[in-house]
Amino acid sequence: MNIFFYIILFIIGTLFGSFYTLAVYRIPKKQDITHTHSYCPNCNHKLGLLDLFPVFSYIFLGGKCRYCKDKIRPRYFMLEILTGIVFVSIAYFMSFDIMNLNTTKIIEYSFIALYLTFLILISGIDKENRKINKSVLVYGIVISIMYIIYLCIVGQANIYRYGIYLILYIIILMFDKITLRKYRKNNYVIKILLMIITMAVFTGEYITATSIEFTLLIIAIYLLIYKLKQRKNRRIMREKYAEKQISNEISIGFYLAVTNILLLIYVLFFNWYIG
Repeated sequence: MNIFFYIILFIIGTLFGSFYTLAVYRIPKKQDITHTHSYCPNCNHKLGLLDLFPVFSYIFLGGKCRYCKDKIRPRYFMLEILTGIVFVSIAYFMSFDIMNLNTTKIIEYSFIALYLTFLILISGIDKENRKINKSVLVYGIVISIMYIIYLCIVGQANIYRYGIYLILYIIILMFDKITLRKYRKNNYVIKILLMIITMAVFTGEYITATSIEFTLLIIAIYLLIYKLKQRKNRRIMREKYAEKQISNEISIGFYLAVTNILLLIYVLFFNWYIG
């Protein structure tokens, strides 16, 4: 019986993955992500029902648009599959059983799904545009506040701990508003801080701190490889300009989100394994 339940969860996950690919493409362009019909970004032809089945449409169409034959990026296909696997894995590590489902587990799983949506949208947009999208960040803050309310009322969590998170939200948002009004800048660092607070609300301080450490390690390796590559190619570039250019290319939000997702799954797996 459970196998059919997990198959359904996998299908739901692929549907979410399909939505993520659409949202990551449209949100930076300020296009509607709920009411506008799906279309091919190359020929703008509206996609039919057979073109919209996650995973299967890509396979049956040979990775190409049915109308203009333009190649569809393989990462869309991979994201749909990976999202399905993640949705099933989290449910399995949470010991979901169709015969013993309870409201608490369903709510917790729903919050994790909403949180994953936040992380994937943040990472996808940041990877493509090196930008933390404001609307997605607001979405993350809203669901984190909802989660805090749920934990404090139903889960009887430490209200002082989460009160600190809410105060940090207010302080950073006010600072962001002041700097934006004064300097008219889209402050990437401030948005990263807001993202980190949201991560801490959902995954706790330890996982968040570890995510930051892994992100810093990845960035350090990235910079090292970049400098070695520059030296190997013997390109003439001023050091300050090179450092400024590479720092503007590093998508910190992307690496933070990916490491946080992997650590969250690892912790769920570890708890399932020992429990």
